[in-house]
Amino acid sequence: MPSKFDPISTETINTIRLIAADAVEKANSGHPGTPMEAAPIAYLLYRHHLRHNPANPDWPGRDRFILSCGHASMLLYSSLFLSGYDLSLDDLKNFRQLGSPTAGHPEFGHLPGIETTTGPLGQGIAVAAGMAMGGRFLQRTLDTDLFDYRTYCLCSDGDLMEGVASEAASLAGHLRLGNLICLYLDNKITIEGDTSLAFSEEVATRFLSYGWQVQHVEGENIEDINRAIEKAKHSPRPSLILARSHIGFGAPNKQDTAAAHGAPLGGDELALAKQSFGFDPEKTFQVPNDVASHMGEIKEIGAKLESEWQQAFNAAVKQSPKLQSWQQAANGDLPNGWDDLPTFAPGEKLATRQASGKALIALAVKLPFLLGGSADLGPSNNTTLQGEDSFTACTVGRNIHFGVREHAMGAVMNGLAHTPGLIPFGGTFLVFADYMKPPIRLAAMMGLQTIYVLTHDSIGLGEDGPTHQPIEHLPSLRSIPNLTVIRPGDANETVEAWKAAISNQSGPTALILSRQGWPTLDREQYADAAELQKGAYVLKQESGELHAVLIATGSELPLALAASEELEEEGVATRVVSMPSWELFELQNEDYRDQVLPRTCTNRVAIEAASPFGWERYVGSNGLIVGMGGYGASGPADQLMQHFGFTVDNIKQKVRALLD
Repeated sequence: MPSKFDPISTETINTIRLIAADAVEKANSGHPGTPMEAAPIAYLLYRHHLRHNPANPDWPGRDRFILSCGHASMLLYSSLFLSGYDLSLDDLKNFRQLGSPTAGHPEFGHLPGIETTTGPLGQGIAVAAGMAMGGRFLQRTLDTDLFDYRTYCLCSDGDLMEGVASEAASLAGHLRLGNLICLYLDNKITIEGDTSLAFSEEVATRFLSYGWQVQHVEGENIEDINRAIEKAKHSPRPSLILARSHIGFGAPNKQDTAAAHGAPLGGDELALAKQSFGFDPEKTFQVPNDVASHMGEIKEIGAKLESEWQQAFNAAVKQSPKLQSWQQAANGDLPNGWDDLPTFAPGEKLATRQASGKALIALAVKLPFLLGGSADLGPSNNTTLQGEDSFTACTVGRNIHFGVREHAMGAVMNGLAHTPGLIPFGGTFLVFADYMKPPIRLAAMMGLQTIYVLTHDSIGLGEDGPTHQPIEHLPSLRSIPNLTVIRPGDANETVEAWKAAISNQSGPTALILSRQGWPTLDREQYADAAELQKGAYVLKQESGELHAVLIATGSELPLALAASEELEEEGVATRVVSMPSWELFELQNEDYRDQVLPRTCTNRVAIEAASPFGWERYVGSNGLIVGMGGYGASGPADQLMQHFGFTVDNIKQKVRALLD
C-alpha cells in the first residue's frame, strides 16, 4: 500500500476531484464540494479494496459500493471512468444533460457499476444494510464463502439526519452485519451553513449504542483511512468510519463553506484549485497518462478475481443442489409447479390477509429464496413463514423481524431485491405505507421485485379508528408508475394476486388485504378467480340487455354482487366487474377492456371504501362512485359500512339515479 506521499496516489486523487469539478462547471449545475473531499476514499476503495471487475459489473461475488449521498454523483462517475467501466469521457462531459447516462443522481441501470438509485438522502444506507443482509443470507443458506462479499457505503451529514438511516443502522447493529462498512464524511457543512445550526449530536456515540464498530480518521490521510478500512473488514459488527473531511477541498476560497456544496465553483475558483493541485488551469477533464495506467490495472486485477471466483463456483455448483437452485432463481427461472397453490371452498369465510398467509406459506415451500417479514405485525399481516428460522445475529432464516421500522423495511427490501435470486416481501398496515413511500417509489423506478403485504385496508378494520383506516392510500399507490397494486375480492383472488406478484419480475407489487373476513365466492356460479391476472373481469354477467355496470374491489365485491341480484329482480340487468388491479387491466388490449366495460353502457357505479380519486377514468362522466369523502371513525366494521353508505340500498339508489 502506498504512503500518503506517494505521487501517483495523490495525482489520481486530484484527478478524480478535478474531473468532478469540471463536469459540474460544464453543466453549470451540480455538487462539486463532496466529490472533492471524498476523492481519497473513492480512490482507496476502487483501487485497493473493492473486489470488482469493470468488465462485468454484475459479477455475483463482487463487493458492493453505495453512494448514499447521491448528489455527489460525479465522484462515482469519475471513479467508474478511471477504473475502466463502460462509460466515456463524453458521458462525463454531458453530466446532467437530457439523455445522458450521467444523471444528477446515480440511477440504477443507466450506467454499469451503479448498484442502486440514490436520490433521497438516507435511502442508500438502508439499501446497503439490505444488501449486507442479502449477502449473509446467501453465504449461510448456501453453505459457501462464495458470497462472502462486503457492502461499502459512503454517506454524509444529510444521510445521518434522515430517520430512515437511523432505523436501518439500528437494525444492522442488532443483526451484527459485519459485512457492512459505512464511511461518513464529517465535513460540518450543509446547504444552509455549518451543521451546528441543526445537527450537534455525537454521531460516534449513537452508532456505538447501535452496536457498530466506530473509528475516526482524517479525510486526507489515506494511510489512516486504509488502516480503518482494513480493520473494518475484519470486524464482526457493522463499521462506521468517521472521516473528518473538508468540503470543496483544494478550492482556496470555498473550501469548508456551504458555497462549495450545491453550485459550480466558478471559473476563477476552479482555476485556482487546479493550480493548487499542480494541474493546468486552462485545461479541462485532464487524465494524466500515469494516472490512466495506474487505474487501468484495476481491469486486470478484477478479471483475475472474477475468474477465480467463477472457477470456484463452477466446481461447487456441480456438487451442491442448493447452489443449483440459487442459480436457477438468479436467472429469473421459477421451479416447475411453483404456482400449484391452495384453493378455498365456496362459502369459506376468510379475510384476504388470512388467505394471503396460507398462500405465502405454500409459496415458501417451493421458492427457497422468498424471504421477508413485517414491521412487528407478523400475526396481523400473516407474514410469518411456518417452520422457518428467523433472521437474527446468530441464525439466518427466512423470517425477518424488521421491528417497528417501516421506513427502513422498505429500503432494506430494495437491498435484498438487488441480491441475485432473492424475492423479498414486507408487511404492515396499509395506512403505514406512507412511511415506505420513498423506497416503494425507488423500487418502482428501478424495476425491483419487491412485494408489499398491506393489510387492514379500509374502514372495515373497525375500532382502531381513522388514524389506522386508510382513505387516500389506494389512489396514492396507484399513482406510482410501475407499481402493480392488487386488491383481491376473496380468498381465491388473493392466491391469484400472489401468483401475479411472483410472476412480476419487472417491478414491485402491493397486495392490499382486509382485516375482516367474508365468504369465498362460488366460482361455479361466477367467473374463475384466475381472471384476476387480467386486472379486471366480468365476475357476473347481466341477464338480458345491459342496463348498468357495478365495479368493485376487495371487501366491497360481495356488496356489489348482492346489489346486482336485487337490481336484477327489479328488472335492471346488472353486470358486476371485479377490478382488483388497474395496472394489470391497462396491460390488456383495447378489445378486452371494451368487452369488460362496454362503451355502450355509461351507467357505471364504482364501489370502493377509499378515496374516489381516479375512478372517473372507469365510470366516465356519467358514472357515480361510492367511496370515502373524508376520514373514517372508530366503531364496529359493520356499523361503519352502514354509516358511510356501503350498503345494498345506497348502491341501488345510485344505479336508479343513473337510469333516471
